[in-house]
Amino acid sequence: MKKSLIVANWKMNPQTLREAKKIFNSLKKGVRNVKNMEIVICPPFTQFSIFNSQFSKNIKLGAQDCFWKQGGAYTGEISPQMLKNLGVKYIIVGHSERKNFLGENDEIINKKIKAVLEINLHPIFCLGETKEEKNKNQTFKVLEKQLREGLKGINKTKINRVILVYEPIWAISTTEKTVDCSVQDALGAILFLRKLISQMFSKKIAQEILVLYGGNVNGKNAKEFLNEKWINGVLVGAASLNAEDFKKIIKSV
Repeated sequence: MKKSLIVANWKMNPQTLREAKKIFNSLKKGVRNVKNMEIVICPPFTQFSIFNSQFSKNIKLGAQDCFWKQGGAYTGEISPQMLKNLGVKYIIVGHSERKNFLGENDEIINKKIKAVLEINLHPIFCLGETKEEKNKNQTFKVLEKQLREGLKGINKTKINRVILVYEPIWAISTTEKTVDCSVQDALGAILFLRKLISQMFSKKIAQEILVLYGGNVNGKNAKEFLNEKWINGVLVGAASLNAEDFKKIIKSV
């Protein structure tokens, strides 16, 4: 049986520590006996203190972003080393919202991935196309550019720590989406990413690397994606803030 990775991206939510504790405590009760999976909670930086001492064997602490240096005069930034010192194991890199709102490009993403790997953490590397790019049949072209640029200069011995996420921007619930991503579309993109990894690194690595799906994942549709052999888990946004819905996703594995 494959091991699944379920990642909760809380984004800039919830607004209070009390709400965060309530969601997390409800979630913990529902995942005490889960097997063959690892759950990663990525709360806002301001909420790390209430989670760090409470994480269990199956639940790990993740971060939503980081800077590409381990220290220095970079006002307002947080380094991978700082996050590691707080117990973080996974760091999301290249999320579409950071590209869209903060102008992150492939070069910045590449620097961040290298910084995360430098201290042996796991970068959760997001890739995906816009609605316009999809309509122009440019999905594979966009994914190839993002993957090759994002992993440029990554040592072969480090690549197994990278987790890829196919995140079709046109299917994310916070965008003006009109359609959901089908399992067939997601699987096609994920198999394409594995094919590229095989070309860039090796066939063995392409088979072993974890590739997740992220795009309006919820308790109703998660099982369809998680049942696919080559989809190793999901990146969950809005549904991860609803403890009951998130527990449905976990139970669907």
